[in-house]
Parts: sequence; C-alpha cells; structure tokens
Amino acid sequence: MKAWAVTNVGRIRKINQDYIFASPEPVGTLPNLYIVADGMGGHKAGDYASRFLVENLVQYVKEAKESGEVAVLKDGISQVNRRLYQEAEDNEDLSGMGSTLVAASINGDELSVANVGDSRMYLIRDGKASQITRDHSFVEEMVLLGRMERGSEDYQRNKNIITRAVGTHPDVKADFFEIQLEQGDLLLMCSDGLTNMVADEQIADIVFSDGNLKEKAQALIDTANQQGGRDNIAVILIDPQIREVKAC
Repeated sequence: MKAWAVTNVGRIRKINQDYIFASPEPVGTLPNLYIVADGMGGHKAGDYASRFLVENLVQYVKEAKESGEVAVLKDGISQVNRRLYQEAEDNEDLSGMGSTLVAASINGDELSVANVGDSRMYLIRDGKASQITRDHSFVEEMVLLGRMERGSEDYQRNKNIITRAVGTHPDVKADFFEIQLEQGDLLLMCSDGLTNMVADEQIADIVFSDGNLKEKAQALIDTANQQGGRDNIAVILIDPQIREVKAC
C-alpha cells in the first residue's frame, strides 16, 4: 500500500484549518489509518478543532482494545466528539468550534470509511471519480428533499453550510461505508477546499494522469489554487495495490 498526504493554505485564507493523518502501517488494531479534518469556527478555534480531533482520534485508535475497523472508528469518534464539545464549553475562545471528518482504514480489499460533514472520500476506478461519502450539508438535504437542483446557483451559493460536525453537540452520528476494492482502484480523501474548486471529472483526469502519488496530489492542490484557492486544501491519495484474485 502506498499513500501521499498534503495540505495547503490556499490563496485567500491566512490560517490552515485543515489537518491530516496518513499511516499505511498499522495503528493500534487497525491495519492502517487515514484522516482528513476541516476545522470551523474563529480562526483560532477552527485550527484547534481539526488538530484536536485528529490527534485524539489517532491516540484513541492506538490504545483501543476492540477490533474491527467500524467498531474502532465509531467508538473513537464518539469519545473524541464529547471531549471536543467539552473543550468548547470550557473555553469561551473556542465556543462554536467544530470539524468535519473523513476517516478510513483498508483491510485486504475491504475499505471502511466514516464521515461527518462535507469532507469526502472518492473511489477512482476506470477513469471515473465516484463519491463514497455523503455530504452532511444544507444543499444535499435540499437535493434529497427535491427542493434544490445539484449544481444550481442556489446550490453553489449555500454549499458551505454543513448540518453535522464533530464537536458542535454532545453526541454526533457518523455515517459508515464499506466498499469492496478492485485491482487498479485509487482512493482520494479531501476537504471541500479541493471539491469546491475542482470538478469530479477534472479530479479523475488528474489522478489518472502520468506521475506518482506525490505528483498527482500536488497537481490537485495546484489546480485548486489556480481555479481560485478560496479555502484550505487537504488531499490524501491512496493506492491500496489490490492484486487480482485468480480462480483456482
């Protein structure tokens, strides 16, 4: 398994509130662990929230006794959410802070993903980028209700309003997805600083271009900045290196 992770402050923001973790090696009982978090709140609070979330979730996974990717991530997210919420309650400077989260682990050819908010996981297969996670956002809820068209002016104007985040309430519900990977698959985890600037089709083109993971990740960052760079950008590219299973 190979991976490359990178963040960038973008062209407008002064502080990078995105925080990432990438380990192709085992972390606790998990065979590997990848995390993207996008903080929200005042400039100090958003930076604190994403860093707190990632560092404490990694520490929880390292110390967890249970096994199973979903079980470990579910319990870890729940516990860290309560701690982050309490931090905001105890410190007025951190009031209102929170963070999106997308976390993943790969066991053999089985991908397990958790998400809260609008940071995303994509499966890149056969030249196409398919979103695995579902955004917890106002616009996506309106689309599901049939009250808004995806990509419309209203959608673009309100797409930064998220409806679920880690640390904003005492309890949080993460969505979980389990995907069977195939030979040739690549995975992309990212914050909305990438997806608000670069269309899915362009993302797929860049990931399927020539070059190694580092070069492709940097190309995604560069393209987001060239097309506006209005937010911090976080990218984790993963090559699970799934081998073809041959019938006996």
